[in-house]
Amino acid sequence: MTEFLATIDFSGWALHALVDLPLVGALLILGLPARFARSLALGVTLVEALVGLGLWWVFDPSLGMQLRVSIPWIPAYGVNYTLGIDGLSVFLVMLSALLMPLCVLSSWNSIETRLRGYYALLLVLLTGMIGVFVALDLFVFYVFWEVMLIPMYFLIGVWGGANRLYAAIKFFIYTMAGSLLMLVAILVIVWHRQHAMGTISFAYDDLLTYAATGALGPLKPWLFGAFFLAFAIKVPVFPFHTWLPDAHVEAPTAASVLLASVLLKMGTYGYLRFAIPLFPAEAFAALTQAVVLALAVIGIVYGALVALVQPDVKKLVAYSSVSHMGFVMLGIWAMTVQGIQGAIIVMLAHGISTGGLFLLIGMLYERRHTRDIAAFGGLARVMPAFATVLVIVSLSSIGVPGTNGFVGEFLVLIGSFATQPLAAGIAATGVIFAAAYLLWAVQRVVFNKLDKPENQGLPDLSRREWAILVPLLAGILWLGLYPGPVLRRTEPAAQAIVEQVRRVMPRIVPPSDHPLN
Repeated sequence: MTEFLATIDFSGWALHALVDLPLVGALLILGLPARFARSLALGVTLVEALVGLGLWWVFDPSLGMQLRVSIPWIPAYGVNYTLGIDGLSVFLVMLSALLMPLCVLSSWNSIETRLRGYYALLLVLLTGMIGVFVALDLFVFYVFWEVMLIPMYFLIGVWGGANRLYAAIKFFIYTMAGSLLMLVAILVIVWHRQHAMGTISFAYDDLLTYAATGALGPLKPWLFGAFFLAFAIKVPVFPFHTWLPDAHVEAPTAASVLLASVLLKMGTYGYLRFAIPLFPAEAFAALTQAVVLALAVIGIVYGALVALVQPDVKKLVAYSSVSHMGFVMLGIWAMTVQGIQGAIIVMLAHGISTGGLFLLIGMLYERRHTRDIAAFGGLARVMPAFATVLVIVSLSSIGVPGTNGFVGEFLVLIGSFATQPLAAGIAATGVIFAAAYLLWAVQRVVFNKLDKPENQGLPDLSRREWAILVPLLAGILWLGLYPGPVLRRTEPAAQAIVEQVRRVMPRIVPPSDHPLN
């Protein structure tokens, strides 16, 4: 035991706490009576949120990867429990930690059965999400990737809507198919390195160094393809998106929030952390770049147009995620500092705004037990506070200046115009389509006539619901009006990715003296 403790770098206790605390909380929930489940889950997630928020002050962007800790796990196979954060991951960790107590509060009245299982699964899901963002060993990363899949499957399949089993199985099969391809690619890289160097290692740094030598040769396109498909399914990139609307519509509110706000970001984070650094030449080969940019632009326009005709407000928001994640892909493959920073901000802004929309839809569903847009109208007269918050969150999702959505999309478009002007021009139309589908939906839900008797006695926001929404409103306005601190913390990581790709593929990155670099 003493030897084990001696291997732990206690300067990295924060990452241990973020990963391990939810698991401890889940075990406590399962071991205690069901009446304690809600309160214990809220307490654990509030502590988790405080630790996550503390990363804002602890993190120093000039140091690169930090809070690093490595513990031998399976030494015979070169597996170490290695964790760390940098500018790519720190805000995604914070987003995951800060959203979870809001999700617990959103479930307070809506979940009435199997309470211990539900809240324990939420906490296990939190461990998986944060683990994905901090893992620096590819075996550990894969374990957390799969850990995240299991609780989400049960959250949808047990507490979801009428077609929950179909949606859960579809989500599981899609994600599992992609992750198995990624596992094969990881094992091939590790085996190849072991054969060449005589040692086995899953460490991210070791595999990154080995891949840079060019020793993988003709295997590289296939290995990149495996990583690309695994992450494309998770994003999801068009046409791998078909699991997403079903999962969103059938999932309980908290699962929808986490699916949109965090799980989709695992795919784009995977590109920035693994696929592009390991295989920059393959990622930015002329054909690959053209295909990815085309799929990104198609996703932006297609997602917005399909959202425009949805009668179910939850499915409308689900298709809007396809459109927003298209902007993230465009920003990444533009490969400028502004483009990558814009992609990170879009990930954060989408997490806040779309999470807020799903929470608001959940509040409405608790009152009316329907998500049909046609079932509402005139809610601003009986629920003025709800209507006000819905308008603000919708404007942020559209990307109105002064809100979080504007900053990220503006940076993506500015950054992509430098290298991909045609794709950026087409993508800009997505902002117009977003205004069309969201403003039309808001008009039909909260404005127009209050002509349905069922809506006339609906209560406005409660104190619990205000407690959920106020942090999201603060995030929308703060990131929209004062994004500088976030941009300063992400810039070195974005610059490092651009420089790495420039060394390998100088044709696709503007020169270092370009204003966007």
